[in-house]
Amino acid sequence: MIYKEVTVIGAGLAGSEAAWQIANAGIAVKLVEMRPLSLTPAHHTGEFAELVCSNSFGALSHDRAAGLLQEELRKFNSLIIKTADKFSVPAGGALAVDRSKFSKYLTDVLTNHPLIEIKRIEQLDIPAIDNITVLATGPLTSEKLANKIRNFTGIDSCHFFDAASPIIYGNTINQEKIFKASRYDKGDPAYFNSPMNENEYLTFRNELINAEQATLKDFEKDSANFFEACLPIEEIARRGIDTMRYGPLKSIGLWNPEWGDLFDRENRLKKRPHAIVQLRQEDLEGKLLNMVGFQTNLKWSEQKRIFRMIPGLEKAEFVRFGVMHRNTFLESPKLLSPTLQFLKRKTLLAAGQITGTEGYAAAAAGGLLAGINASLLIKNKSPVIFPNESMIGALVHFISNKNQIISNRKKNQFQPMPASFGLVPELTSIIKDKKLRYGAYKERSLRVLEEFKKTLDSYFEKDQLLLEFN
Repeated sequence: MIYKEVTVIGAGLAGSEAAWQIANAGIAVKLVEMRPLSLTPAHHTGEFAELVCSNSFGALSHDRAAGLLQEELRKFNSLIIKTADKFSVPAGGALAVDRSKFSKYLTDVLTNHPLIEIKRIEQLDIPAIDNITVLATGPLTSEKLANKIRNFTGIDSCHFFDAASPIIYGNTINQEKIFKASRYDKGDPAYFNSPMNENEYLTFRNELINAEQATLKDFEKDSANFFEACLPIEEIARRGIDTMRYGPLKSIGLWNPEWGDLFDRENRLKKRPHAIVQLRQEDLEGKLLNMVGFQTNLKWSEQKRIFRMIPGLEKAEFVRFGVMHRNTFLESPKLLSPTLQFLKRKTLLAAGQITGTEGYAAAAAGGLLAGINASLLIKNKSPVIFPNESMIGALVHFISNKNQIISNRKKNQFQPMPASFGLVPELTSIIKDKKLRYGAYKERSLRVLEEFKKTLDSYFEKDQLLLEFN
């Protein structure tokens, strides 16, 4: 069968990446996005690849799982990661971006690509079998399309509850009570840090756990499962008196020079705060600040009241309050192959968070692979599988491995997974030092990807690669 174009449903991180990869292989793409005609509970704009929960892609260092994944994506000309690099903001050792500039730029690039047709409509059904399609609708897939997907797969989708942090105006914080530093002095002093003494912390925690929450919908109340990597701050507080202090409010590694000599043990123990709240830049100018780790489902009036109890935030003005939303994802190990094709229909691929990967870079990785394989299908060539030794390959193996279902039998559901060195195959030799071991994982990944990329490049004619990112 001869295919003329590829349809990509959803212009989030995965869909945007997939459309870019396909178009740059010289293939026409129809990119379907329902926003702004139909908004989700978490999105605020109609821009492509809008970042909802945070502006951070995770650690930059290549010997960290998130950093290695980013580097792998750079090697394959990822539009998402290179745009993130272009609009990065100070964030210590992490890759964080100016959300607004990031999404606007991506929207402009894709809209102006000569081979990409943008369709601003709500997709109500899965395209026919004779149409190569990438399903990248994300965890907030519209209910109508979600029902069609359930009918197609014969399997109910899984879900969890995710939450976003509040954003405040930077000029409304009291910088006399707040100091700038990065943890362990890694990178630039990119974070605003608000120290708390024990009494301030305990009072704050007590207000958090007794605050009024936003009401869940009736159909949500019986299944309010949280994603453990993105728990609401009030839920963290409920788990123990010190849980926040060893999580998002940990003070270890942060020091204000005004407190005296850090290396004086007696002084350090005396002056170290009981807890510290961190704020991270949202934009290049530093006008907006994100409350790190403060995902929440509190009512907006409660957020304003309680978060103003934090030292330095007494007069904080909020650009956006935190929200919680229901994320839907496929039970992918029962449905997908390692090429991201549906087992039931080879012309239908899935990518992004709807497949059960977690994190922005992981979503981009799924879009990259789905885009590459959609391009190969239209050229009547066999789709590829990334090496398991790479972070991309390890993530895809996780979501397409039926053993994941078996291992999670007690929970009776497949659970999402972020990038982790726990997913990649063990090294041939034992390296006890963790940093050296992670470095070895990195070297192995980049080595096997070099050979893989040479093979992959041979499948595409160079003159078909129309645009390079700049």
